[in-house]
Amino acid sequence: MKYIIIVAFFCFSFFSFAQTIKLDGIISDSKALPVEMANVMAVNQGTKAMDSYAITNDKGKYVLNLKPNSNYIIKISFLGMESKEVEIVTSTANINKNISLKEGAYELNGVEIIREMPVSIKGDTIVYNADSFKSGTERKLEDVLKKLPGVEVNADGEIEVEGKKVTKLMVEGKDFFDGDTKLGVKNIPADAIDKIQVLRNYNENSILKSVENNQDNVAMNIKLKSGKKNFWFGDMTAGIGVGMMDSRYLINPKLFYYSPKYSLNLITNFNNIGELPMTVQDYFKLTGGFKSMMKKGGSSFDVSSNDLGISLLRNNRAKEIETQFGAANFSYNVNKAWSLSGFGIISSSLTDTETVSKINYLAPNSSAIQSTENREELSHQKSNLGMFKLSSTYKPSTNFQFDYDVLTKISKQQEDAPLLRESIVNTASTIETITTSKRQKPVSLNQNLSLFYTMNEKNIFAVEMQHLYQEEDPFYNANLKSQPFNLVGYIPGQNRNDISQNRFVTTSKFDAKMDYYYMLTAKSNINVTVGNTYSNQNFDSSMYQILDNHQVNELVNKVNVNDVNYRFNDAFLGLHYKILTGKFTFTPGVSLHRYTMSNEQLGTNDNQNFSRILPDFFAIYQIKKAQSLTYNFSYTNNFSDISQLAEGFVFSNYNSLRKGSRTLENATARQHSLRYFKYNMFNLENIAAFLTYSKRINAVKTKALFDGVNQSSVPYNSDFADESLSGSGSYGRSFLKNYKASVAATINWSRFNNIQNTILTSKESFTQSYTLKTSTNYKDMPNLEIGYNVVINNYDNSIFYTDKPFARLDYYFLNSFSFTAEYEFYHYYNTEKTVNNQYDFLSASLIYQKKDSKFEYKISGTNLLNTKSINDDSFSQFSTRTSQYTVQPRYLIFSLKYNI
Repeated sequence: MKYIIIVAFFCFSFFSFAQTIKLDGIISDSKALPVEMANVMAVNQGTKAMDSYAITNDKGKYVLNLKPNSNYIIKISFLGMESKEVEIVTSTANINKNISLKEGAYELNGVEIIREMPVSIKGDTIVYNADSFKSGTERKLEDVLKKLPGVEVNADGEIEVEGKKVTKLMVEGKDFFDGDTKLGVKNIPADAIDKIQVLRNYNENSILKSVENNQDNVAMNIKLKSGKKNFWFGDMTAGIGVGMMDSRYLINPKLFYYSPKYSLNLITNFNNIGELPMTVQDYFKLTGGFKSMMKKGGSSFDVSSNDLGISLLRNNRAKEIETQFGAANFSYNVNKAWSLSGFGIISSSLTDTETVSKINYLAPNSSAIQSTENREELSHQKSNLGMFKLSSTYKPSTNFQFDYDVLTKISKQQEDAPLLRESIVNTASTIETITTSKRQKPVSLNQNLSLFYTMNEKNIFAVEMQHLYQEEDPFYNANLKSQPFNLVGYIPGQNRNDISQNRFVTTSKFDAKMDYYYMLTAKSNINVTVGNTYSNQNFDSSMYQILDNHQVNELVNKVNVNDVNYRFNDAFLGLHYKILTGKFTFTPGVSLHRYTMSNEQLGTNDNQNFSRILPDFFAIYQIKKAQSLTYNFSYTNNFSDISQLAEGFVFSNYNSLRKGSRTLENATARQHSLRYFKYNMFNLENIAAFLTYSKRINAVKTKALFDGVNQSSVPYNSDFADESLSGSGSYGRSFLKNYKASVAATINWSRFNNIQNTILTSKESFTQSYTLKTSTNYKDMPNLEIGYNVVINNYDNSIFYTDKPFARLDYYFLNSFSFTAEYEFYHYYNTEKTVNNQYDFLSASLIYQKKDSKFEYKISGTNLLNTKSINDDSFSQFSTRTSQYTVQPRYLIFSLKYNI
């Protein structure tokens, strides 16, 4: 029945648009040449409303859908030409009307008309007029962005435009929590937004914009309505509610202030309804705007994380979550040349998870022992996070800029997890209770210093330095009945096997480089780079056993401890040549590297020294102004950090023990990537496609030895190459003014080579995701979005499927009420149907707010169908895992919001 209602709704909507007539024609200049990107809109003289709008294509063509038997003023504008108005009276027949513009200096009227256009383009900037896409139900920036053509927002609050991730979000040109878009997407009030500017080919530094390739860089700037400038604005929300078993609460004040001199943003959130302003995953990926300086260098030396695998929730799908969150962001213009900015974030959360998992260990061949592990796990997590950033920019002229940034991260995390495990090896089954405990308090300090100087129109200099200091102190404890490993010095025969490990890892990494750009012509330049990466790391670890009599047995044998110092240095010289010829831009390059490594452990010092030449190539085919094809090739040296080199045993889990290898060599990676995008303002069509192929030679792989479900491993350099192929594509279009539709696909294929129980194995994974959706955007009718998503995960011929139809309804009615509802249905199963689960989620809210009233009343419900659990699956190179997670029960929240 519900599908019949949805189809009927769309049939009614399309039928209503069938009662329109088409006005089309060509916009040309005084020389009869077509004018591309001219703005054309139709204003109904009876209602004074804009009924239709268009932007001319490269042939100057426009198309407007108008109501029959109506009077219209057609307004045409283009910067640098006189704006023009033409009166049109429609009947029931289509109309063709060509219009000519005169060159002139009457730009003010043109600007005023552009500001009323829903979408306009000026150079590399796309400007969306927010009010043109609002229906009245929007409450935050995310709600508005989802209605814009060519813009997508995922569940993690990440914004994509034309298939490219937005890396910087600004408000009135000022950074909004630099390095993350989620806080802005989830908190900036929709009623404060006037314009949304998408800045393509973005470079924070105007000095380097003309000499660097910025095609993958996209930023977004929010322009506020005039009444929100030089005034405090925001809202204060408080709510209470009831769940199935206990009470719920929400306290969420937000304050914003913007002026030309300074800005201040304050966001707080206290709740136990599952709202996560920032997850642990968000914390670790938040860069604070720091970027990789050495992406053109040809070397990859990434400092790996030594965290303990504490579960990183991406959303509110857990059994219980309680959050306390506070964040502040500021900017201050000391004078015309000097500006300061920064932010501080603190977050505390308590999370309970309940998980049922089945792990199938992949056998190296058909005759090998088959092993399976079933787990029922309860986890209690405490997480305290802090992040603070201060930035300074000094730019006394367009030729000189000096930047300094400092970012500090501190956190304290712990997880206690009792679990019931069933181990099945062939047909023998063993059941036991296990408890694990994890603790860590990582700290990091990241500093960046940059200086940019234009000597003259021919010579540009850039000096950049970055330093990272990091401390990690993970502690792990496991208490289990069985003895998984025969460690040297371990005392067997205990009732319980209680073993712990301390680790302490420090990293000091310094990157520095100087770039010199020489402009050969207006369309070509040479870039010479001199740089160096230096890293000094220390890795200490120790194990001990708690006996039944509570005495401590220190496992001091050298195979159980680590005391390692590792120094890495990469000095390099790079040369790149960039030339623009016709529609093509070519940037070939090469870099010469001298590597020095010193590994001190076990009383000896192992040194490596060698040199290597690494090429790279970048090309752009600019087919049209908003259509391009980009190719990128890189040849990279990949180096392991100290965690892969320390030869003492380290626990990954209660049944996984690993050690490093000091003789590891670097891997090399050859990567080819191809990107295509097209944005057509004429019919608001956007196409984006991306394809990447990578081949890793001498890759660092794993030699694993399995004893039932217990694994010990050591890394090695493989003689066989790992390969991966990933691609994505999307097509979207807005049509008939009120409709938006899109289709998207993502694929990832990988082949891995490892050694399992002395047998060389080659495993493949192939994941696919396909999404089709369409939506309406009416001002005075219910709006509906419906879609279908299919995910297929093939892990070495173990195939899992997720079918997910979804729908969203929002309706603003009686000038006071806003109703929204979201529904998702999941069908999760595998090929054999041994896993076959169906579940769905429904959430809804009703808001009442009188026009011009500062008070808003809301009743909302989450998980209204009271779904108990959800499913997920994952793949490692030796096993597949399918899991079922318990989620929060149904609850209702009554809240009051006061708009400031």
